[in-house]
Amino acid sequence: MLSLQSPLDMHLHLREQDMLRTVAPLTAKSFAAAVVMPNLLQPVNSLDKVRAYCSAIKGAISTACEDVVFTPWMTLFFRNYSRAELIAARPEIIGVKLYPAGITTQSEAGVRDFDAIAATVALLEELDIPLLVHGESSGFVMDREAEFLQVYADLIRNFPRLRLVMEHISTAAALEFLDKHEQMAATVTLHHLMLTLDDMAGGLLQPHLFCKPIAKTPRDRDALRRAVLAGHPRLIFGSDSAPHPRHTKECCGCAAGIFSAPVALPMLAQIFDQAGRLEALQAFVRDNGLRFYGITPPDKTVCLQRKPWRVPENYGPVRPFLAGEELQWQLVDAEV
Repeated sequence: MLSLQSPLDMHLHLREQDMLRTVAPLTAKSFAAAVVMPNLLQPVNSLDKVRAYCSAIKGAISTACEDVVFTPWMTLFFRNYSRAELIAARPEIIGVKLYPAGITTQSEAGVRDFDAIAATVALLEELDIPLLVHGESSGFVMDREAEFLQVYADLIRNFPRLRLVMEHISTAAALEFLDKHEQMAATVTLHHLMLTLDDMAGGLLQPHLFCKPIAKTPRDRDALRRAVLAGHPRLIFGSDSAPHPRHTKECCGCAAGIFSAPVALPMLAQIFDQAGRLEALQAFVRDNGLRFYGITPPDKTVCLQRKPWRVPENYGPVRPFLAGEELQWQLVDAEV
């Protein structure tokens, strides 16, 4: 039996309406809290929208899971905010999420001119509001994360007290960059600890493994895995679980995103167990995030046991990561 104290998912997509009602309870079963991304059809870019979305999330979970302990930590979609807007929002958000325009799902309202964001970033630095960044350029797909490192370097040079999160890093180069800058943290997904580009496109195309940033090379995957298993203090688990209906994945022009919420903790336990590093999992799924963000999570114990189970083919309209595969660890009832 493995007991995890208040495990956290520090990068999560919950979508809206029926999809929200399908996927949010699955995260609430596994985690005490999660950082919820704001890239909805209409971006969450005001305090009123933050409050409305938070209420919808809590309603979806309470309807499906009576008395479950779970807190959605909300984010604002980056735009040029006034000081008054950020001061008002600060008690109700964990950070502001920056997307380059059009770089991923529902990011068309993102940043097009990085020279025009300085005033808002300066306010985030002053008010100590973390900036969470989807760090990809619009260049060749395998080079996008590496090319974006210059943007991070500029932000660090111009705003040295800014708390900056590199979201879902997928390369050894990003990890090397992180090691040089103490004011930064980075989230790492389950799928980037497991996949390379070959898994998605080396044989028949696997659309359910298509995500952004795409999985890279074995060297990149192995570097991330070594750092996580070694207990790197500024690597934080963020699933980037991103559900899409099967008909938008199994089609031409399929949507980017891997839905990993139901398997995240069991598969992480399996990876850490196989490496003989099970004792390091707690820091990855809670302690590192708490230290960087300076937050207190809800009190919740989530238990897993080493017992095989087969991942369902579907959760509602969504096919999960590792569908149909047998995992060696599974969740048991959480103590709430």
